[in-house]
Amino acid sequence: MAQRFERDRPRLRAVAYRILGSLGEADDALQDAWLRADRADTSDVANPSGWLTTVVARVCLNMLRTRDTRREEPLDDSADRGPADAFADPAEEAQLADDVGVALLIVLDTLGPAERLAFVLHDMFDVPFDDIAVMLDKTPSATRQLASRARRRVRGVPVPDADLPRRRRAVDAYLSATRGGDFDALVALLHPDVVLRADAAVVPTPEPVSISGVERVARGAMASMGRARAAGVVLVDGRVGMAMAENGRLRVVLRFTFADDGRITGIDVIAEPERLSELDIAGIG
Repeated sequence: MAQRFERDRPRLRAVAYRILGSLGEADDALQDAWLRADRADTSDVANPSGWLTTVVARVCLNMLRTRDTRREEPLDDSADRGPADAFADPAEEAQLADDVGVALLIVLDTLGPAERLAFVLHDMFDVPFDDIAVMLDKTPSATRQLASRARRRVRGVPVPDADLPRRRRAVDAYLSATRGGDFDALVALLHPDVVLRADAAVVPTPEPVSISGVERVARGAMASMGRARAAGVVLVDGRVGMAMAENGRLRVVLRFTFADDGRITGIDVIAEPERLSELDIAGIG
């Protein structure tokens, strides 16, 4: 079983990362899973790889459920991160997020633990619903419904908005300019009367912040260049927006308003946990 675990480690790590969205937590899950596997009687295990996947998935499910009880963690407060996150390689984390898709990880973080597990195991790793149902203590039919609900959120619901493609291009360009530090490209996307509003948890500050004017807003956006590397374009309450994650967890959301010519007139930056929980985040199909 030890040899099988090592051979399967890349796949098991991939499963854990997609369920948890955090490289450090994924490595913790693998360590915990191996300790459980090493103590178990596996003499009757007919499919060692499938059995190990189940062990890892159950550990991840417990971690997701624990995470749900402490959602309101401070933004960017390293003292409140888990020890695994503190030692994770940021470059490897960023590469994994790019490989999986930052927007996908952000939408997955808005799902409940059971929905996330069902979707990841079935849609990404072809685990049968019968096997997932046992992990969740549900019927295969109920498990299939969980995955279906998750799939709709990940793929996004078609929005009857003729301006959606143009606005998505604008937000894509905003994200690209912010990531690349291209100040001139960002200025070109902003309306002269643009206003940026950020709640007190973004900076953080005692009070919400409001700034106006193209250059001031652009400089404010450039200040978030580090966070932009972990950002993706998503639907926010049915409109094109942007969300940023930290260790696979939703931390900041940007809502945009646009002028008739397609330039950005307003940016609402949201980081307060209570406000984030009220937003409807979905993928863009």
